[in-house]
Amino acid sequence: MTQRFVLALALAAAVPAMAQKAPAPASAAASAPAAAAPSSPAKKALVAKILQIQQPAIENMARQLAEQPAVMLMQQAAMALQRLPADKREAMAKSLQADAKKYADEATPIVRDRAVKLAPSTIGALLEQRFSEDELKQLITMLESPVNRKFQSMNGDLQRALGEKLVAETKPLVEPKVKALEQSVRKRFEAAAPAAPASTPK
Repeated sequence: MTQRFVLALALAAAVPAMAQKAPAPASAAASAPAAAAPSSPAKKALVAKILQIQQPAIENMARQLAEQPAVMLMQQAAMALQRLPADKREAMAKSLQADAKKYADEATPIVRDRAVKLAPSTIGALLEQRFSEDELKQLITMLESPVNRKFQSMNGDLQRALGEKLVAETKPLVEPKVKALEQSVRKRFEAAAPAAPASTPK
């Protein structure tokens, strides 16, 4: 249940970004289900506590969202680097990494702070609307349980263990496909590039 909640958290927090691409409904209140659970000051306090518990997850999601454009650009740049002379690649790679770090250092706090501010009106509103007071109490008990905290603290180790093994076992199979893709992309660019003009005879 915890993983489903965290996934719902990430999806709900991503709604503001997606709303820029799609027109928002005329009224969020009008679209709320008729059977929404009644609210109360006690319920609002429970939702606020859940958001406080989940703030690290919200901030982590915001960091990943902020860094995504830089990651995609660096992936594209990695292919372009292969077309540079070998003696220029290292310097170019370092300068690109510095640019990416500068972007992340500037963009991440903006997105992180905005995510934390938007959480009550997005995630909080959904929790308040769809959970009863008793369910919110049960959710807090689950999130604060020592077993859950221990499991969540292991996420990095679990992902690292799987990732290292996965890369080791799939690299020989995937690497040739990556190289084939890079060659295909390079050939397409070379074919699309205008031919150099012939020298004018004197």
